[in-house]
Amino acid sequence: MKNKKLIKPVLIVSGIVVGMILILFLSTSVIPQALITLTRASSAGEVVTSNSYLIGQKILAKADGVDKCVVNVFLLDKDGKGVSGKTAVLAGMDNIQAVGKGLSDNSGMITFEMTSAVEKNYSITATSQGALLPQTIIVTFKK
Repeated sequence: MKNKKLIKPVLIVSGIVVGMILILFLSTSVIPQALITLTRASSAGEVVTSNSYLIGQKILAKADGVDKCVVNVFLLDKDGKGVSGKTAVLAGMDNIQAVGKGLSDNSGMITFEMTSAVEKNYSITATSQGALLPQTIIVTFKK
């Protein structure tokens, strides 16, 4: 009779231990490897403008010539993976500066900052390797 009472708790504890080992294995081996695969830059290195895009990080700023709007460009390949080491050019206003070296990182991202002392909405476009990205983004400077 005593053995039957001990079997159920032992099975529960064993199941918990096996589950914890499985979680430990997944969190230290499988999941990090999957994330590395998903975020790895493209080895092909060819930017496909129809897959690339602009996104506003901060699209409203004071029109004081100091406060900055921030726009990110993502340069992607045919599979939607980031292409590193490429450049892009933004157009639509003066005072646009690439942050850092102006080259895309492993996710294909280049960050741009812009300032204006004029209160206005600016329509910003991007090109990479001479090809226009399909999106346009509006940045706004207000007094």
